[in-house]
Amino acid sequence: MGFIDAVVGRAFRDDKAGRVVVFSGDRRNRGYLVRSPADELKIKSFLKMFYFAHLSIVLLGSLVAYSMATFIINLDEMGRPYQHLLRSLAIYLAIYAAVEGIPYFFLWQSYKKGFPTFVSARDQIELTSRPGDQGRVFIALGVMTIAVGAMVAILWLVRSK
Repeated sequence: MGFIDAVVGRAFRDDKAGRVVVFSGDRRNRGYLVRSPADELKIKSFLKMFYFAHLSIVLLGSLVAYSMATFIINLDEMGRPYQHLLRSLAIYLAIYAAVEGIPYFFLWQSYKKGFPTFVSARDQIELTSRPGDQGRVFIALGVMTIAVGAMVAILWLVRSK
């Protein structure tokens, strides 16, 4: 569970006011004071359950969508290679959106209803951004640029001449 512990650990930080938890999906500059170590353990267990369910839905949804898409796709009827790539990607994404989207919607609704039970509105504080936050944004943009470039290169190589 080292990965989930690392993800949950990123939700907590030390601030001038004390130990603070920042829930994902909430405003970025809003945190909540954690009053006691027992409260921190309750919040950590809630977040571990959420992230485990999140990871399970994403991975299992991806595997089920891939297996269903390969069952549907027939290479002989797809036409040219680049058409096959685009059609199979569209089939996979449509199945993935249905298989993963519905359970994740219900998980997200329960998460949004659940986290206010662990903190109170009077414990809410405004946070300043951490020094490394802007660097992470540039790294994410760089990774997305490389991914889009790789997809364009693959489509260019696969296209028929």
